[in-house]
Amino acid sequence: MRTLLLGLDGVSMPVLDSVADDGVVPTIESLFDRSATGPLTSQLPPWTPSAWPSLYTGVNPGKHGVYGFLTFDGYDHDVVDATDVHAHALWELLDHRGYSSVVVNVPVTAPARAIDGAVIPGYISPEDPPGHPEGVLADVRDATGEYSVYGPMDTPGKAALPAIAAHARSRGDAFAYLVDRFDPDFGFLEFQQTDTVFHRRPTDRDAVDCVFGAVDDAVETALEAADPDTVVVVSDHGIGEYDGYEVRLNEVLREWGHVAATAEGEGMPSWDAIARQRLQQGERGGTPDPGLAERGVALLARLGLTSQRIERVLEPIGLAEPVAELAPTDAVRAGTEQVDFPGSEAYMRDRIELGVRLNVAGREPEGVVPSEEYDAVRDRLVDRLRGLTDPDGRPVFDRVAPREAVFEGPYTENAPDIVVVPRAFQNFLNGSLLGDHFGTPREPWNHKRDGVVAVSGPGVDPAASLADAHLFDVAPTVLSTLGVARPARMDGTALPVVSPTPTETYPPYEEMDGNAGAGEDVAERLAHLGYISEER
Repeated sequence: MRTLLLGLDGVSMPVLDSVADDGVVPTIESLFDRSATGPLTSQLPPWTPSAWPSLYTGVNPGKHGVYGFLTFDGYDHDVVDATDVHAHALWELLDHRGYSSVVVNVPVTAPARAIDGAVIPGYISPEDPPGHPEGVLADVRDATGEYSVYGPMDTPGKAALPAIAAHARSRGDAFAYLVDRFDPDFGFLEFQQTDTVFHRRPTDRDAVDCVFGAVDDAVETALEAADPDTVVVVSDHGIGEYDGYEVRLNEVLREWGHVAATAEGEGMPSWDAIARQRLQQGERGGTPDPGLAERGVALLARLGLTSQRIERVLEPIGLAEPVAELAPTDAVRAGTEQVDFPGSEAYMRDRIELGVRLNVAGREPEGVVPSEEYDAVRDRLVDRLRGLTDPDGRPVFDRVAPREAVFEGPYTENAPDIVVVPRAFQNFLNGSLLGDHFGTPREPWNHKRDGVVAVSGPGVDPAASLADAHLFDVAPTVLSTLGVARPARMDGTALPVVSPTPTETYPPYEEMDGNAGAGEDVAERLAHLGYISEER
């Protein structure tokens, strides 16, 4: 193999140092010891579903179109998939230049487009994702044993550590099988559990070491199978403790007169509900149908007995937290006073988008902000958000800006109208209506801007500085290791550890290589599986 790209989701240098100190990642530690290494600044927003597409396309979300787990049509939403990424992935560019690839477990890659090689999609796909070539996932399972997209740690409850470790190691086994079968020029292997363990079990040191030890085993398996000339290790973002506040931005906007509330709407989209109830069962994304408990609680909410009121009664007698642990998340959501999207002037629709969306007449189905007042309303909101302070008197946000100051490209209009960047990523955004403006972050660990990058191999200058490395630089760096020109529209440039290749104008995304027909076939198969609708 010419170049191997290893993706460690959510890994920062402090995390990597801690597991290295525990002695559980000797293979990864050896890679870093012989590499040029440094922090890798992530994009905005620094979350998996947007950051990985930016990394593997080399362009910002304004050019590829994905800002979060969900894509919106008016007030309706659905889960993003590869058809929402409007830029060519690394392996598609390489296919256009005659290079073959094996890609395993990379998020937002289903349905897979046809290339010379193989693709098994990862996170944010259904449990049995349509890969390439057709039937490749079944072949992997026959050859290596059990393989699943979503592991035991992605489901509720405390999963046994042996099952967690086996799930991580299965990535290396699958990759090794496909490398032996296809003998590719380029390989890309991603690990999601390095992020998930800090969302689910951040203080469980046994679980953290178990995950990273198993990932290290899988990396060793991949290296032995591929014998790559060049190895690039990256993370899409970092992760760390949050010691600030939970900022309930829609409550702030409600006090300012921008958000209207209702007890009869669907409320904020729930990624947990979508992932657990749909994707992990092999179904499509979208909003899960309400169960009996949800319908019952929703009826009580319409009668005025909301989840917030119940909590205020239970909290003084010490029962709020025990009841919350027992109650299904979606039942609680169904009984919660929610944002009335059509009736609101501005709202946060999805916290990981990091922003506020205006409900503009002529753009949204029931917009209330006249288009001629858009700039004035947005400017006033920007000023107020810049002045928002927490209970300690500190600014809530490091940056508040119009979206066009952050993103550039034909899909900038998909972004929130106002982008907000939490202070040092210590504050946790929450879109729920919970009464108070501030609270304790619901997750003690979450995403940070600084990830990691390491590059080793012939022609790599280990002494070159990676101080300014950015997520957008990964794709052009990989192309340079293969001697392939980067598209002129890429936002990044090759890192200084390798010799850069020139820029070149590639054919437009829709016309590049005739893969669209294969994409339509995949879409048709997905429609039969119920993953996407025939109308999409």
